[in-house]
Amino acid sequence: MKLGVFTVLFSQNNFEDMLDSVQKSGVQAVEIGTGCYPGNAHCQLDELLDSEELRKDYLEKVASRGIQISAFSCHGNPISPEKSFAKESHETLLKTIKLANLMNVPVVNCFSGTAGDSDEAKYPNWPVSPWPNEYGDVLTWQWEEKLIPYWKEVGKFAQDHDVKIGLELHGGFLVHTPYTLLKLREATCDAIGANLDPSHMWWQGIDPVAAIKILGKEKALHHFHAKDTYIDQENVNMYGLTDMQPYGDVRTRAWTFRSVGCGHSLQEWSDMISALRTYGYDYVVSIEHEDPLMSIEEGFQRAVTNLKSVLIAEKPTEAWWV
Repeated sequence: MKLGVFTVLFSQNNFEDMLDSVQKSGVQAVEIGTGCYPGNAHCQLDELLDSEELRKDYLEKVASRGIQISAFSCHGNPISPEKSFAKESHETLLKTIKLANLMNVPVVNCFSGTAGDSDEAKYPNWPVSPWPNEYGDVLTWQWEEKLIPYWKEVGKFAQDHDVKIGLELHGGFLVHTPYTLLKLREATCDAIGANLDPSHMWWQGIDPVAAIKILGKEKALHHFHAKDTYIDQENVNMYGLTDMQPYGDVRTRAWTFRSVGCGHSLQEWSDMISALRTYGYDYVVSIEHEDPLMSIEEGFQRAVTNLKSVLIAEKPTEAWWV
């Protein structure tokens, strides 16, 4: 496995300064935003798509530092009823898949999206309860009329370009659990898989090790984010896990994103790394830092230090002791 970072963290730095900074920290891979929610500070899609020379120069700057690109990321909402953002998300995703193919980047990370409750809706609607019955009706309509048709088309497009899609299992989107990911994968194609972020498993009450096993058995783990979550049980008792308070209200929030090792023990992180190796994922562990209690640099360095202590870097040997 290799240690990586989602470089949206360093959007204030230019491309080469960012690469120098992460290389100095011992990171071996970068995940780069191409637009929508992550922005495109380090990747100008249209310029790179139009110029082989620019693509060659871009890749040389990465490779010369002993780094690889683990994924391009363009998290948006391509099935949103907000038509302008849906269009932006869709077009950015297709361009990102094309660029990934041209630059031999194997994975494009994104969200599945969330539709509205009808074709006349103004905003996305995320049903989380089967009753009252209209919620279940909305969810069925979203899957059958929006989600599956969209990802059948885009999944085929990704397959044709030899690119895997890593859907981040994130609350607020229709694909947010191992079950919903596998359900969509079964209805579409094997290009659809997970960009698994354990932070989103913890706040939904899902054991990340179990999620790794479920997805790994189906060869549906395409990428992995390293972000932690602190669960404050006293606040859970007040607000529940679907806490709608702003992320900055750390004192009263039920859960808060933390740097690796600040929400769960390194033993738990070690268990996840071992599960990844056991169930066939031997790719990049990409740091995503959204800790409201730490600066960018301190939170990033904390994650680097803690992950280096548990990451399995070398290939296993044969069982020489038997």
